[in-house]
Amino acid sequence: MQGVEYKIERAIKSRAAGSLLFPDDFADKGSADSIRKALQGLKDKGFIKVVAHGIYVRPKMNSYIGELLPTAEEVAQAIAKRDKIRLVPTGAYSLHALGLSTQIPLKLVFLTDGAARIIKVGKRTIKLKKTTPKNLLAKGKISSLVIQALREIGRDKVRPVELKQIIQLLKKEDLQLLKHDIKLAPEWIKQIMKKAIDG
Repeated sequence: MQGVEYKIERAIKSRAAGSLLFPDDFADKGSADSIRKALQGLKDKGFIKVVAHGIYVRPKMNSYIGELLPTAEEVAQAIAKRDKIRLVPTGAYSLHALGLSTQIPLKLVFLTDGAARIIKVGKRTIKLKKTTPKNLLAKGKISSLVIQALREIGRDKVRPVELKQIIQLLKKEDLQLLKHDIKLAPEWIKQIMKKAIDG
């Protein structure tokens, strides 16, 4: 048992502090059961922390505020990378990601082509909602967020100040990606997005 724990500890030390760790990362170090026990042992020693179920981290240290744990956003992206799935932020989180809302949502909702699930990260929740491939075809980072943000705001509810902000954001998007993504949007969102090209 000690052997597996020692090997995993060395492997973790070779990574940058703050890196998210999954049991699968250490599949070559022992059996699933011995890896689980080793990670539990390292957690009990205080060497690593549990971020969410089955996800660990060796925290970064900050001289002013102490331990820096990964954000829920970083956890979501790490899960996407590990599972080779796509994530598209939706709802209040898409508004926050674009800077249209200053409120940090406690629940992050993503559309995904992976399995639907809920992951708790401290006081925050990551919800992955299974969706059709069509909803994940948008290629532009800004334009895909805009489509979801406008869906959240609702038709005929976009205030002039938000409209101006959205058009300014879309002007920063790669033109080819923007043209591609406009075709995927509902008609009323298309009309708003086109203003970033025409205006």
